Amino acid sequence: MARFTRIDVVLKMREAGIVPIFYHKDPEICRNVIKACFEGGIKVFEFTNRGDYAHELFSELNKWAEKEVPGLIMGAGSIVDAGTASLYIQLGANFIVSPVLNPEMAKVCNRRKILWIPGCGTLSEINYGEELGAEIVKIFPGSSVGGPDFVRAIKGPCPWTSIMPTGGVEPTLGNLTEWFDAGVTCVGIGSNLITKEHILKKNWSGLTKRITAAVKVARMFHVD
Repeated sequence: MARFTRIDVVLKMREAGIVPIFYHKDPEICRNVIKACFEGGIKVFEFTNRGDYAHELFSELNKWAEKEVPGLIMGAGSIVDAGTASLYIQLGANFIVSPVLNPEMAKVCNRRKILWIPGCGTLSEINYGEELGAEIVKIFPGSSVGGPDFVRAIKGPCPWTSIMPTGGVEPTLGNLTEWFDAGVTCVGIGSNLITKEHILKKNWSGLTKRITAAVKVARMFHVD
């Protein structure tokens, strides 16, 4: 059962401005990455559903996080069907992120009042996702769909839309400025934030510093 409401999740995503996206089969590496994100100022973490037995690893990490990093909101990403969404919800996922818009997933998440973030590539998909109850929509792949210009074009006729681009987002002043100036609520970043170099060298302190710097930039655009 989710420990945080979908309102809690939305507020934390907006507060940090960045949602880290990560998967690794080694639970110890996952724990260190999660802790680095938490210490860097991010209280929301998207664990991607990749690899064999990913749901078992998520369950282990979610139980660990509840004890070791209380206040961290764990969710699951790369979910494409209602059955897998149900599985992760049963394991305590506080939000579900998808690269696609699947209305059956909306039904499953809404019944349990779990935040559901569908992947959209057009204004029609965004509108349909919001009709199905999506508080935030994910544009994916963000840079390929149209980048900040696409977000700006959507926000023109639909200023109420909350957008999280994923794919092609970089944790730099220039890139984050482009996205936030266009009107995004938050951004999802995977390997551009949690780099292979940090993982291979197990440079967790360096990763924490990188995340802290990125969050500082993202929070420049936060408006109360």
